[in-house]
Amino acid sequence: MTTARYRPTWDLALDPLVSCKLCLGEYPVEQMTTIAQCQCIFCTLCLKQYVELLIKEGLETAISCPDAACPKQGRLQEDEIECMVAAEIMQRYKKLQFEREVLFDPCRTWCPASSCQAVCQLQDMGLQTPQLVQCKACDMEFCSACRARWHPGQGCPETMPITFLPGETSSAFKMEGDDAPIKRCPKCKVYIERDEGCAQMMCKSCKHAFCWYCLESLDDDFLLIHYDKGPCRNKLGHSRASVIWHRTQVVGIFAGFGLLLLVASPFLLLATPFVLCCKCKCSKGDDDPLPT
Repeated sequence: MTTARYRPTWDLALDPLVSCKLCLGEYPVEQMTTIAQCQCIFCTLCLKQYVELLIKEGLETAISCPDAACPKQGRLQEDEIECMVAAEIMQRYKKLQFEREVLFDPCRTWCPASSCQAVCQLQDMGLQTPQLVQCKACDMEFCSACRARWHPGQGCPETMPITFLPGETSSAFKMEGDDAPIKRCPKCKVYIERDEGCAQMMCKSCKHAFCWYCLESLDDDFLLIHYDKGPCRNKLGHSRASVIWHRTQVVGIFAGFGLLLLVASPFLLLATPFVLCCKCKCSKGDDDPLPT
């Protein structure tokens, strides 16, 4: 971040500095950028770094105003983003947008062939059952539900994880184990790539927590007991000491809230009669006739 430059007092009166909510620095108006949709203003450097980070990390395709308390919940338009980022970053942004559109479009799907990146159109739009899809680019025939080779008269494998991205081979064509680098969120089906870190995953799209290996939900498993038994035992990716420290912190937080509630309970009980008395007096005062 750059710091605000010094200006004489008489110059401030002519051209006052504007404060940036991100870096808390003060800059002249020409170094600031206003978001058109919500009129929130930030220094151009901070806003540029914010947008580039979201695009590089692939966190979201609709870039919202960086102010968490933005009253209008504004979003940056595509032309605003294009003016502040490099061409290659803008190209990645458009690619992420297109991939997300196809992912959530019930009428389109990606071809699962490793050498093909075509988007295939489903023939029967309203049909919920698996149907035959033929890629016009490579002529591959595959199932619209599991993306495996077309299997007429046979059901789709229920436990088959879909672990491919556009242009990569599906799990039916390239069998992978639990350490597959790319899988889909079991809740919202968004593609997730894991290159390092522990096995406790949180989807950036729907905030669903799950185990990377078996895709079981971890939303309510605050103590990570899932990794104490079963096929995922000791596969969290952290040492035993760090797991114990994590559990100690979680238990400490709950114990702290419980202790606070226990200490505050007598005071709340003692204060209740006074609150009720004050409320009764106020209601009686409102019922009194006005003096004549």
